[in-house]
Amino acid sequence: MQLNHYTSKFTKQQFPIVLISDNVSHAANLGSLFRTADAFGIEHLILGGSPVDLGRKFTKTSRATEQSVSYEQLETLLEKIHELKAKNYSVIALEITDKSIPISELQLDNNSKIAFVIGDENHGVSEPILEQCDAVVHIEMYGQNSSMNVVQATSIALYEFTKKLSTIN
Repeated sequence: MQLNHYTSKFTKQQFPIVLISDNVSHAANLGSLFRTADAFGIEHLILGGSPVDLGRKFTKTSRATEQSVSYEQLETLLEKIHELKAKNYSVIALEITDKSIPISELQLDNNSKIAFVIGDENHGVSEPILEQCDAVVHIEMYGQNSSMNVVQATSIALYEFTKKLSTIN
């Protein structure tokens, strides 16, 4: 028998992860980010860049998770990133760079708190934000393409982070 939201055996848990969206702007991606944030029990979502209209396309993909996920919209992110670093968050970006490491190689400590930065659909994480990161990780891919949808990549990364945080102790 297939289980639904009310009959599944998943244990609700919140992880010390703040998801920071650097200019992700497509409504469907934003709605899916809320669903992903809810599914992985992140503590807070920050939508950075120009204010976005959370309209019909957003609502269709979010499936009302904007009502259960703590979030805020900020035009600029650098000040917030500095605040999070002062609160002992490790700032980790998901981006392919000449210094990025495979996400599977990322080491987390017992008390790791993560400020996880993802970038916009076309240009990725901005250079000023990459400069503030403690680590930059990428997802190893084996086909011809070197990128994937921002929400798909975020889901893979959050799965890796929550798996690592669940097994630490």
